[in-house]
Amino acid sequence: MRENTRAVMIATWVGIIVNTLLAIMKGIGGFISGSRALLADALHSTSDIVGSIVILFGVKIAAKPPDKEHPYGHGKAENIASIIVALLLVVVGIEISLSSAKVFFGETPIAPGKLALIILVISLLVKEILFHYKYYLGKKYNSAALIAEAWHHRSDSLSSLAALIGIIAAMVGERYELTYLIYGDAVAGILVSFIVIKVGYDLAKDSSLIMMEKVLDKNEISDYKQTVSEINGILRIDEILARTHGSYVVMDIKVSVDPDLTVKQGHDIAKNVKQYLMKNYKEIADVFVHVNPFLENDDD
Repeated sequence: MRENTRAVMIATWVGIIVNTLLAIMKGIGGFISGSRALLADALHSTSDIVGSIVILFGVKIAAKPPDKEHPYGHGKAENIASIIVALLLVVVGIEISLSSAKVFFGETPIAPGKLALIILVISLLVKEILFHYKYYLGKKYNSAALIAEAWHHRSDSLSSLAALIGIIAAMVGERYELTYLIYGDAVAGILVSFIVIKVGYDLAKDSSLIMMEKVLDKNEISDYKQTVSEINGILRIDEILARTHGSYVVMDIKVSVDPDLTVKQGHDIAKNVKQYLMKNYKEIADVFVHVNPFLENDDD
């Protein structure tokens, strides 16, 4: 198992264990304190558990080597996992919104107790730690799935913050008989749902672009282009197309060389381009090099 795969799986298991404990704590606390916002947050944490399990399967599949049916590898399994997590967030967000909105059509709610506040503060701190931990590893190992899971944690910490504010408002409203503030808990639940839906939409959008073979922009490939231009025998770079496959990058390059070179010499230059790129950039898994004869004003 590669180092990055092992690190991603360990981080995902950490998330599953922590989210399970948080979901139980929030669920019990929400039931005892009567907080809809806390119960909504518990549902959010439960969705984190399901999302982490999906990520585990995605990372495991992505780690498989290329085969006859998948010559480019299985890296996009991570992106598929990210889309599933994103859709899960949207569904959970809608459910939280509908559940919280029902409060406005019933009896005047009772403000939650202090237990809800304590649980939310703990949740907020833990989720922020998990966000930074997984986001760091996701960037380090270029794991789309782990970055998606990190943002899932950030959405949970934001929802905990919204719920915290809402519960405080409800408690203040009940104490000072400010009716409109008593609904703060329900309003917070709806706000939580919007946060969750927005995060899910953004994750789905980013992963979908990768699934549709969106290539890296010119700024993202500038280092690759500079490296190729310095290789002996390269007279011109005609085209560089790079696309991500989960945690790695696959490239297609067209270069122009001296038209009087032999086929063997042109092949050796192409081989050097591939080896040099893969040696200097860990994220590059494969490079396909097409050699053109150098002709003035000819880009093909």
